Amino acid sequence: MTENPNYQYQLSSRKRRIAAYIVDHFVITFLIIAISFLALGADFLNEPDFNNITATLLVVMLVGFFLYFGKDSIKGISIGKWIFRIMVRDEENPEVVPSFGKLFIRNIFLIIWPIEFIVLASSDGKKRLGDNIAKTVVVKNPNKLSKTPRILALIGTFIIFMSFLILFIGSAMKSSDAYKIAVENIEQNQSILKETGGIKGYGIMPTGSININNGFGEAQLKIKVLGNNKDVNVGVYLTKQPNGKWELIEMSN
Repeated sequence: MTENPNYQYQLSSRKRRIAAYIVDHFVITFLIIAISFLALGADFLNEPDFNNITATLLVVMLVGFFLYFGKDSIKGISIGKWIFRIMVRDEENPEVVPSFGKLFIRNIFLIIWPIEFIVLASSDGKKRLGDNIAKTVVVKNPNKLSKTPRILALIGTFIIFMSFLILFIGSAMKSSDAYKIAVENIEQNQSILKETGGIKGYGIMPTGSININNGFGEAQLKIKVLGNNKDVNVGVYLTKQPNGKWELIEMSN
């Protein structure tokens, strides 16, 4: 890629580089989590097959590492670098985008990120170890980019991540057999029916935990019950035996 030959490229500040790294780390972590959840499915809490989960997560992690180390492969610009208007260029000729191989090798060194930050902070040329090995520099993007879309992209990414996390975890919890048994017992509890004036629904995401180990299960959930007259939060404790069903041990509201 060739840009304005008369432009004098300026090195990016360390603050911009660190901020871009944090954004990239957040975005790619979100993608890995999203892919993991989608690959496992919403019902992975029911009698989990740990061999299958391990194999699935291994494949997802390989994809995640490829995304992580190849994050600057499009014109030397990652999402974080686009937001903060910086880009990776060849050390000898800042008009040239380094090859994918160089960019990939450069980012592999992020595995030792504490050392990379120390090198970046102490380097006169504002370069980290990966830059020195791949012969690259990070410079300011000469293209004029409006702040609005970049700020919106940053905010939008955070909102999407949080929304996905809440909705998927909520869906996974609600798909679990423990949650279903808990709801059955709640709907048969006369005290709760009287207090709520009748149940019309449940909160988006129950809180708590569901643990299954060698067939033995333990679940502690807090479920928001939406009533016609009043909403109440109900706490439930359930257990299960291997090859058995979940049993309610305690309920409180």
